[in-house]
Amino acid sequence: MRAAAGGPWNNEKYSMAKSISRRSFLLLPVLGASGAAYARLVEPGWLELTERACHFPNLARPVALLHLSDFHASKDVPRSLIERAIQMAIDARPDVICITGDFVSDRNGFDPGWYTAVLRRLSAKAPTFAVLGNHDGGGWSASEGGFRGTTEVGRIVEDAGVHLLANRSSRIVLNGAAVQIVGVGDLWAGELDADRAFREADAGLPTVLLSHNPDSKALVGDHGWRLMLSGHTHGGQVVMPVLGLNPAPVKDRGYIAGMKPWQDRWIHVSRWVGNISGVRFNCRPEVTKIHLLPA
Repeated sequence: MRAAAGGPWNNEKYSMAKSISRRSFLLLPVLGASGAAYARLVEPGWLELTERACHFPNLARPVALLHLSDFHASKDVPRSLIERAIQMAIDARPDVICITGDFVSDRNGFDPGWYTAVLRRLSAKAPTFAVLGNHDGGGWSASEGGFRGTTEVGRIVEDAGVHLLANRSSRIVLNGAAVQIVGVGDLWAGELDADRAFREADAGLPTVLLSHNPDSKALVGDHGWRLMLSGHTHGGQVVMPVLGLNPAPVKDRGYIAGMKPWQDRWIHVSRWVGNISGVRFNCRPEVTKIHLLPA
């Protein structure tokens, strides 16, 4: 069950992704001078710690999971924002940390040595797992002039002591409870292989799935997981419901932000830490603590 880079949605997804920054900049005159200043200077750095809960029928004890996504290290995202998000994550005292991709925006605007060091702060405090996103390498990234492969970003992540789950599963005991973390490759990158990811998974364990793009849910639905963690959407990044503006790059707009039910399971979509083009409006960056609770 592998998602090919040349899937039927490619033309649509490319145009959606490219339209985000255009719409963001077109919005600035509508906001006026004060609104535009707020969207550029205030909200992109106004981090929020949100808390959610998800019940697992076969979980022995509560587990505190910290969800981070889409740091987008680049010239538009200052180091200080990523560092503050990481400190906020550490201060939340999680049992496990999960990162759902787009560590970078493109090839430029970040220092690999610094990035490895700052990510290592997470793995030093709690077991940390991650998947990569469409900006981190692969089919979509190559088409946009970014990394052709995932080697460069993958090395940064793994050198930081983070467990990179590229279509793999991992079992771990957290706070006395056995938990399984499964990660799949990115949908747009053409790297998603759900069958391979779940090949050695234990269907009897409470399972959290990491998948950068929430649109991937249809490709992983035949496998056993209770909670899927995703990013990718920006939460819309620039959200103006009155004007009908919420330029999230997904086909299913029911999964843009927050914790939502899907069939008999749950999907949490992060609003991101970073941003594209340095603009946010009505969509604060977030770090999310999810309480996994016995049913």
